[in-house]
Amino acid sequence: MALCEVKMPDEFLAKISRLEEKTDEILPKVLKTGGDVVLAKVKGNLSWAVGGVENSRSTGELISSIGLSPAKQDEKGKWNVKVGFNEPRRKQYERKSKKSRSYYEITNAMIANVIEHGKHNQPARPFLKPAKNRSRQACYDAMQAKFESEVKNL
Repeated sequence: MALCEVKMPDEFLAKISRLEEKTDEILPKVLKTGGDVVLAKVKGNLSWAVGGVENSRSTGELISSIGLSPAKQDEKGKWNVKVGFNEPRRKQYERKSKKSRSYYEITNAMIANVIEHGKHNQPARPFLKPAKNRSRQACYDAMQAKFESEVKNL
């Protein structure tokens, strides 16, 4: 049986061992960098979808409610960062009926869903899916650059 021995430079081995210790610090920074790229694209697309419509009644609340979650590790060990909407909206809506009055809330996610997919009297104006597709490579590049800069700092 053949034996092969590969000797790695000591500096490289030291960096790898330090990287293992610092993984929980580096990954959230890298994911936040990538999330910021996607967030900017989603905000730009949403402002076009909401403001680019004639007779728009936009208050700007939906655009201002979009944000980035902190990077967290799920139960399977995968790290995630999410672009989403803060809830609730400021205004409650009143449903009037002959028998009673009730209040209900329209959430930002509900409004975003109607904008993305449309409804029977409103055409769809997708902003999430195109943002995901168009920002994918820029997100990867930004995360790779951040990762490399973090590794250099070790």
